[in-house]
Amino acid sequence: MGVQDTSKSLDEELYSRQLYVLGLPAMQRLQEGKVLLSGLQGLGAEVAKNLVLMGVGSLTLHDPHPACWSDLAAQFFLSEQDLGRSRAEATRELVAKLNGAVQVCVCAGDITEELLQDFQAVVLTASSLEEQLKVNTLCRKHGVCFLVADTRGLVGQLFCDFGEDFTVQDLTEEEPQAATIQHISQGSPGILTLREDAHDFHDGDLVTFSGIEGMVELNSCAPRPVRVQEDGTLEIGDTTTFSSYSRGGAVTKVKRPKTVRHEPLYAALLQPRVVTQNLQEVHRAHCLHQAFRALHEFQRLSGRPPQPWDPADAERVVGLARGLKPLRGTKGEPLEEPLDEALVRTVALSSAGVLSPMAAVVGAVAAQEVLKAVSRKFLPLDQWLYFDALDCLPDDEQLLPKPEDCKPRHCRYDGQIAVFGAGFQEKLSRQHYLLVGAGAIGCELLKGFALVGLGLRGRGGVTVADMDHVERSNLSRQFLFRPEDIGRPKAEVAAEATCHLNSDLQVNPLTHPLDPSTEHIFGDNFFSHVDGVAAALDSFQARHYVAARCTHYLKPLLEAGTQGTQGSASVFMPLVTEGYRGPASEAEASEDAPYPVCSVRHFPSTARHTLQWARDEFEGLFRRSAETINCHRQALASLADGKPELLPLLQVAVGVLRQRPRNWRDCVLWALGHWQLCFHQGVKRLLRHHPPDEVLEDGTRFWSRPRQCPQPLEFDASQDTHLLYVLAAANLYAQMHGLLGSQDQPALREMLQSLLLPDPQYPDPIFPNDLASTEPGPGQMERLREALGDWSTGSPLEPLRFEKDDDSNFHMDFVTAAASLRAQNYGIPPANRTQSKRIVGQIIPAIATTTAAVAGLVGLELFKVVGGPRPLSAFRHSYLHLAENHFSRYLPWAPATQKFHHLSWTCWERLKEQHGLRVKMLLQDKAVLYSAGWAPGQQARCLPLRVTEWVEQKTGWVPRPWQRVLVLTLSCEGEEDDTTFPPLHYEL
Repeated sequence: MGVQDTSKSLDEELYSRQLYVLGLPAMQRLQEGKVLLSGLQGLGAEVAKNLVLMGVGSLTLHDPHPACWSDLAAQFFLSEQDLGRSRAEATRELVAKLNGAVQVCVCAGDITEELLQDFQAVVLTASSLEEQLKVNTLCRKHGVCFLVADTRGLVGQLFCDFGEDFTVQDLTEEEPQAATIQHISQGSPGILTLREDAHDFHDGDLVTFSGIEGMVELNSCAPRPVRVQEDGTLEIGDTTTFSSYSRGGAVTKVKRPKTVRHEPLYAALLQPRVVTQNLQEVHRAHCLHQAFRALHEFQRLSGRPPQPWDPADAERVVGLARGLKPLRGTKGEPLEEPLDEALVRTVALSSAGVLSPMAAVVGAVAAQEVLKAVSRKFLPLDQWLYFDALDCLPDDEQLLPKPEDCKPRHCRYDGQIAVFGAGFQEKLSRQHYLLVGAGAIGCELLKGFALVGLGLRGRGGVTVADMDHVERSNLSRQFLFRPEDIGRPKAEVAAEATCHLNSDLQVNPLTHPLDPSTEHIFGDNFFSHVDGVAAALDSFQARHYVAARCTHYLKPLLEAGTQGTQGSASVFMPLVTEGYRGPASEAEASEDAPYPVCSVRHFPSTARHTLQWARDEFEGLFRRSAETINCHRQALASLADGKPELLPLLQVAVGVLRQRPRNWRDCVLWALGHWQLCFHQGVKRLLRHHPPDEVLEDGTRFWSRPRQCPQPLEFDASQDTHLLYVLAAANLYAQMHGLLGSQDQPALREMLQSLLLPDPQYPDPIFPNDLASTEPGPGQMERLREALGDWSTGSPLEPLRFEKDDDSNFHMDFVTAAASLRAQNYGIPPANRTQSKRIVGQIIPAIATTTAAVAGLVGLELFKVVGGPRPLSAFRHSYLHLAENHFSRYLPWAPATQKFHHLSWTCWERLKEQHGLRVKMLLQDKAVLYSAGWAPGQQARCLPLRVTEWVEQKTGWVPRPWQRVLVLTLSCEGEEDDTTFPPLHYEL
C-alpha cells in the first residue's frame, strides 16, 4: 500500500453545489487530504461514501475482518456474495467507483506508528477501547487528527481529538457580505455611512475596503477595526490624510481564524466535554457515556457483546456501569450525578443491533468532522457527541422484543432483527411506499429502504417518482448515479441501483411529476394501495402539494430538506401530529424574493438588484423578443402601430441595426449598440430626468440613500468586463438568428476599434431606454417598421432558454457582465461569477453529509410509523446544522383544533356522504354548515338534483373514470375568513 500525491485541479462542475458550502480554499485543502478509515461495517461504509463523494484526496480502508450476515443490515457496499471476505477488500472497488478523482486503497496489515504518519486524519469505527487509546496516543504524537465513531443499536457516539492547537481557518458557512458605502468622512476617526441601515458589523470587527473612488488609500490598506456608533455608522480609524471620498465602494468583514484545544482520549474518558443543546441533555449524555464504557468493559471481560434483549447480560452491563469511576466536571471536581440505570439497561438490551439509519446519521456527522480536520473549515466538535433514538422503541414494556424473536436468522436483516425482532421485519417487508424525488435525499432514502427491507418483492413495494434526468453536478451527492447515467431519468437509474443493493426489493420507477396534471396516475386508486409517502423535494410548492395529497388520503408523510450544512427531517401522522406547514414558495423562504420593479430598473442598491436586472435583460433580449417576432412574422412592419405594448421587445431585438443581421460583425454591432444604450445613454437620460443635485419638495436630496446617483460608463474594449459583455451578447444574438458566433477575444477587440464611433455620429437607438414615459420619435418609428419588415423573411428566430449550468453557452457570461457593468454605473460592489450563478440560478448549496444525515433521521421515524399506533410523544422532528454543531430533535405539535358551534375538527378530519345523495338531503344533513339564501326558484330547481348533477350544472364538472370521491369545500356566510371547514368527501 502506498498513498500517492493527490494534487489535482478542482472539477468545479462536479462540485458546484458543494463549492457554495465550503468555498474554494477549503475545497482545495480537502482535495489534498489523506484519511485512514478503520472499520468497514455499516458506520464505516457511511463515512467512506461521504468522504469520497465530497472529494477527499485519498482514502485508505482498513478492516481485515470477514463480512458476516449482520453487516448487511447497514453495509450497502457488501452483498451475500461477500460473506467471509475481508470487509476492506470487498468494499474498495465500489467505494472507488463513487468518485474517480479520489484514490481509494486498502491497508491489509496492522495500524502502526509508521503508517499513521502518512495521514492528516484517522477514523476508528467498531473498535475496542484499548485500540482507541493506543491509536490516539500515536496520532497526538505526530499531529494527526483522531476520531472515534460507534453505534450500538439505537445509540451512537462520536469523539474528536484534533490536538492541542488546531487552527480553524474559516468558522462559518456563509461568506461575508460586502456592504455598500454611502459616504466616508475625513477625520480622526473617519466615519463611514452605509447605504443600508441594517448591517452585521460589531465593535472590534476587522474590515477591508474595495472599489472606493476618491479615498483610494483605503482600497489597499490592511484590515482595520471598526466601532459601531449609536446611529449605525462605523468609526474606521484616522482618515485625515486620505483623499476626499468621491463615490462607491464596499466594506467587508474579515473572517478570523480560531485555535481549538482538545484533550487526549484517556483524559476525556473521565472528564468528558459533551455537545448538547441544553443543560437537561447533559446528564443523559453522561449516562450514555458511561453506558459505552460499560459495553467496552463487558466486551473485554466476555469476549463478546451482550446478546440481543438478554436481561442477564443487560444487568451485567448496568453493574459494570455502576462500578466505573465517577466522571469529573470541567474543573476536575467529581460529578454528583445519579446513574440512569433504566437508560443503561435499555442501551444494553438493544446494543447488539446494527441499524442503517443510525449508521447514516452518525456516519454523516463523522465525515463532516473529518472534513473539518483536513479543510480547516468550520468549528470541530468539543469533543464528545452522543445521539440516541431510543424513542423508536415502544413505551409499553410488554411490547418490547423478546430474546427468542431477536435471534440471528442468517439473513441480511439480522442486525435489525436484533433490535426490533422478526415480527417487525415482516411488517416492513409488506409496506407499500411512495417516494417523491430521486435526487440527493431521495437516493439516500432508497438506500435506507433497501437496507431495512421496506417493500419486498411479492409482499410490498416502493414507487419512486421523479421527472428529472441525471446531471453531472448530481454525482457529488446522489450516490446511486454514475457518469454513464448522465442524461437518463433519475427515477429509472435510482430504481435499478437500489435493486442492486437488495435484489429482494420491489422498486417501480415513474417519470411523471406529482402535481394536478397527473392525478389520473397518482389518484384515488394509486393512493388506496399506499401505506405512506416520503418526500425529498427541493420546491416548497411541490411539498405543499404532496402534503395536501397525504392529508386528503390520510397517509403518513416523511419529509426532509437541506441547505448547505443545515438540514431538517419531519414526520406528519394522520390524526396525531400537525399537518405540513412550510413556506408557500421559495420567495417566502429566502432572500431571493422579487424586488420592487423601480429599484431593479432605475435605483438598484445591491448586487442582487443588478443581477435581477441582468436576468430580465436576458429574457427580454433573447427569448421574449424572438417569440414575439416569430408569432407575428406576417405583420411585423405594421405591428409597431397595432400593438404598442410589444414595442419594447421589438425595439431591443432590432437595436441599432436597420436590417436582420447577416454575419458576426452585425451581431457585434448590435451588442455594442446595446452596451451604449444600457450603460451610457440610458444613464445620461435618467440623469436628465433626475439631475445629481435634484432636491425634493421636502428639502431632501433625490439622490440620497438608499438611492445612489449613477454615472454613465465610457466603452473601453481594453476592459475585460466591457469586452465580455459584447462577446456574450453578440454570441447570444447570433444564436438567436442561427448565425455562427466567435470566442476569439483578440479579434473582437480589434473589430471593436473599427466599430467605435463618436457620439454625434452614433445612430439613435430605436428604443431610447426603459423609462416608461419615453416614446420613440417619428424617425425611430420609421426605422423600426423598415427593420421589422426585413425580419419577416428568412427562418424563424430561436428563443433562448436560460441555462445556468452550461459554461459554454454564454448565458452566465452575459448575466455576470451585464450585472457587473450595472453595478459600476451605481457604485455597487459587483458579484463575481460564482456568486452570480448561485443567486440567478437560485442554487441551493448542498453537501453529501447533510443529505445522508437527514435521510437517516427520516429512517428512524419510519420505524415508528411502520411499527404501529404510537402516541404524539414518540415522534420527532429534527434539525441539524453540521457547521455549527447544532443537533435538535423535538416533539411535533398536535393538530390544531377548530370549532364551529358544537362541531370541532382538525386538518385531518373530513365529512363523508354516500353516492346518490340528493342536494336537499345533503343540505338538511349539514344544515349547521349551511345558511339558506336561495330564492324559491333556485330551491325548486336545485334541491331535487343529485349532488353530482348539481355540481355539473353549477361548474361543468364531470367525474373522471379514476375518481372515486368528489371533494366539496365548505364555507359559511358571515363567518371569519380564517375558519377552514373540513372538506366534504362525496363518494362517487
